[in-house]
Amino acid sequence: MGKLFGTDGVRGVANVHPMTGEMAMQIGRATAHLFKNKGGRHRIVIGKDTRMSGYMLETALASGICSMGVDVLLVGPMPTPAIAFITRSMRADAGVMISASHNPFYDNGIKIFSHDGFKLPDEMEENIEALISSNSIHSLRPTARDVGKAFRIDDARGRYIVYLKNTFPSHISLDGLKIVLDCANGAAYRVAPTVLEELGAQVIPIGVDPDGENINLNCGSLHPEIASGMVLETGADVGMALDGDADRIVFVDGQGNVIDGDHIMAICATDMIQEKRLKKNTLVTTIMSNMGLEKSLGAHNGRVVKTAVGDRYVVDEMKRNGYNMGGEKSGHTIFLDHNTTGDGIITALQVLAIMAKKEKSLADLASIMTPFPQVLFSIRVKKREDLSQIPEINRKIKTIERELGKTGRIVIRYSGTEPVIRLMLEGEREDQIQQMGSDLSETIKRNLG
Repeated sequence: MGKLFGTDGVRGVANVHPMTGEMAMQIGRATAHLFKNKGGRHRIVIGKDTRMSGYMLETALASGICSMGVDVLLVGPMPTPAIAFITRSMRADAGVMISASHNPFYDNGIKIFSHDGFKLPDEMEENIEALISSNSIHSLRPTARDVGKAFRIDDARGRYIVYLKNTFPSHISLDGLKIVLDCANGAAYRVAPTVLEELGAQVIPIGVDPDGENINLNCGSLHPEIASGMVLETGADVGMALDGDADRIVFVDGQGNVIDGDHIMAICATDMIQEKRLKKNTLVTTIMSNMGLEKSLGAHNGRVVKTAVGDRYVVDEMKRNGYNMGGEKSGHTIFLDHNTTGDGIITALQVLAIMAKKEKSLADLASIMTPFPQVLFSIRVKKREDLSQIPEINRKIKTIERELGKTGRIVIRYSGTEPVIRLMLEGEREDQIQQMGSDLSETIKRNLG
């Protein structure tokens, strides 16, 4: 069968293995079995984004879950973080989100949350895979009144909107603020504009006309230039671009400049330090975050702890050591005081609250961090080998590390989804790290290309 779960659930081209209706039904059956661990009725929440294939996968998942005697709660198109919240709020046994996040519409994916709203740990995903591959639950089929039922939760969107608004300080209003909001024709196309408007903002919405095929298409967080252009055209105070399932957000300041996740984390973490709300004065991020973020927080008696790439590793570190804020340069930001996973709308509300409270523009707030130059390379390879065991590559890496010293760094890793090596260099001089990266790329191509 091959490994089903990657770094963020199951993902692939819709209607091609593993993203078929047949596999979705099996995932539903295995998930229902895994969480059916006590007496009484059991319930699993299912949400989706706006992809056409969501209908097919939603139906198949629901069928598989019901076939194991577990009830299904259908909430329709909702952001991924909304499913984490609804699962906790309704005290369901688990939650499932059908989405491929920022991928094009012809892809889709399945993410599973436990009853506490956190994504499943590796061992539970492995249990689901084992149940499917072993066919051990094939004969477990309740009948008559023991078969599960499906219910549509009509007020799920309203519940989430109220929850989001309650994360915003009650004494602050967004009156007079003009906001460009790009919803990527995705899961937040109704929720996000409503929340901002009800808090008093003037919202200029784009990417709010999903047709099943236009999710992430030339819009959203992968194309912040769209929001940037609209900010300049309308004279808006700030622009924001969500991705297809709204767990990620990228900002644009009033001058049309893109403000990435590192700057947003610097703004929010510093504010939390000043208000004594950042636990242990520590922010958790990944190895891809800029050294300028560490320098910025260090100036305010804060520190940064880094993990492997992936928001699940950030959350794991936060839970393990009692931290309450973390995120990624790409725009995932996790505020554990509010939600159990990255939530683009909550991140937006945190930033807007700081802007209103300090009466500063986003550009002024973002100046708290000065990024170090970074260069990125993607090198296609024919085979995966331990780089430390290839003498020419290992020597080149050691030479670069020695030359950069404490004024820079190198991050090199294999992609989790492609036959590609990801290479990032950071330092004080862009011309220096660009040359170093080019030299190392050629060395890797010679040995592995």
